[in-house]
Amino acid sequence: MGKVKTREELTEIIRNLKKQGKRVVLANGCFDLLHGGHISYLEDSAARGDILVVAVNSDTSIKKLKGDKRPIYPESERLEILEAIECIDYLMVFDEPTVDGILRQLHPDVHSKGTDYTEETVPERKTAQELGIETYIAGAPKENATKDIIKLIIERYNEGK
Repeated sequence: MGKVKTREELTEIIRNLKKQGKRVVLANGCFDLLHGGHISYLEDSAARGDILVVAVNSDTSIKKLKGDKRPIYPESERLEILEAIECIDYLMVFDEPTVDGILRQLHPDVHSKGTDYTEETVPERKTAQELGIETYIAGAPKENATKDIIKLIIERYNEGK
């Protein structure tokens, strides 16, 4: 997968891009069942800079965050789907509960989060402030969540029996 890089590879890539005057945006999430809210978030994030890097929660980290029944799609499939989205320049997988360490290592210009957050509730807010990284809330107001889509699918499937 051409867009998928290690943290070390991205460190060097971003360093070179910033030397060229490029503005780098980091977005992150699980992206378990891709929906319109994800697309809005990613496109808005990409518009905030020249390069969009997306950090994707690993299967292990999703299980810790969402429970044993998640993820629906394994990280290899989630990465394959995300790689097809044109506005994403680079992808990486991470295991940690937050992207604090990624912000410290990659030092993007912008850390973008979805509208289920406010600037005050972003878990990595203090790290971003300390490093001079802009926090940006991206995308349309959150109207759907993966857990709600899963619930709807189960309800509709059970009604059909």
